[in-house]
Amino acid sequence: MDLVYWLLLLKAPYLGVKTFYKALELFESPQQVFLASHAQRLASGLFKKQTLDYFEVADVALVQADLDWQNNEHCHILTLIDQSYPAQLKTIADPPPLLYVRGDVSCLSEPQLAIVGSRNPSTGGEQNALQFAQGLAKSGLTITSGMASGIDAKAHIGALEAGGKTIAVCGTGLDRIYPAKHKALAHQISLQGALVSEFAIGTSPIASNFPRRNRLISGLSLGCLVVEATIKSGTMITARLAAEQGKEVFAIPSSIHNPLAEGCHELIKQGAKLTGDITDIIEELPGQLLSNKSVEKITQSTKEMDKTGYKVLKCLSYEALTVDQLVEKTQLSPQLVTQELLLLELDHRIEKTNAQGYVLIK
Repeated sequence: MDLVYWLLLLKAPYLGVKTFYKALELFESPQQVFLASHAQRLASGLFKKQTLDYFEVADVALVQADLDWQNNEHCHILTLIDQSYPAQLKTIADPPPLLYVRGDVSCLSEPQLAIVGSRNPSTGGEQNALQFAQGLAKSGLTITSGMASGIDAKAHIGALEAGGKTIAVCGTGLDRIYPAKHKALAHQISLQGALVSEFAIGTSPIASNFPRRNRLISGLSLGCLVVEATIKSGTMITARLAAEQGKEVFAIPSSIHNPLAEGCHELIKQGAKLTGDITDIIEELPGQLLSNKSVEKITQSTKEMDKTGYKVLKCLSYEALTVDQLVEKTQLSPQLVTQELLLLELDHRIEKTNAQGYVLIK
């Protein structure tokens, strides 16, 4: 019965998260708000006339859709005082009073890393999102993102393909999938992680919901990795929120001529960690998160990347070579060669020519 009052209070018009918590401080529980007299609610000074009128007519029928949804298998509604409510999320300035969860509730409290980026990424950006998610998931981290097209989707897929867990924070009610093309992906996430939302059942994909959603992506996570982003984008909002919440922010660099790298480069200027492989992330996170086996895997990965960089650098000279030529010379994948070239370029050891080739500069 307590849940009904939480749901009803959140349905009240002109009552946001801040007013909700002020009401809890004054009345001690959502139920007490409804049990109080009209005069007591009026005297509190918290509520507008429309809100006060709502308290007089509020009925369980208003939240029946939420209650019916919760009766479905693997569907849960958590209140802030529920033991399963993730402690990490409680540390942000405005945690949602309620969380709707479809899937494994326990994974919300496991160590998570947010991976976010452009809805229209480059091919290299998609590959980075996929590969970083795979590596981080194998290291024991749950991958959290927003299930949007592009980088978000690739991050979820990477975690799933690695046999890890992933969480999708949604900007709609969990009875709706947005974008609709991700219906199958959403189903798989619910089986191998969880779908999460603070929005009531029936909530449509309204534009203003998504910036609110972003604070939960960063709030659930220990850190936030930005793969690709333009300066003015929702991804940059998520990164800013992560920084404000005291979380680590990581950014993958790219060519200065890539408009999708502008956001990452700006974040690096502001103090985000330049990220070339998963070890750059792992070393910034609490060591107790990783098992000895995971540490061994990461160490081996680092050694392989060091060998890769050496192979690429060894093949370069003061005569320009293209990526294709370097792939042929090193026998490495185009993805590995491109990644190492970017890191060497940022280290000012090589530069790109107009003919799409690379030359040594020192």
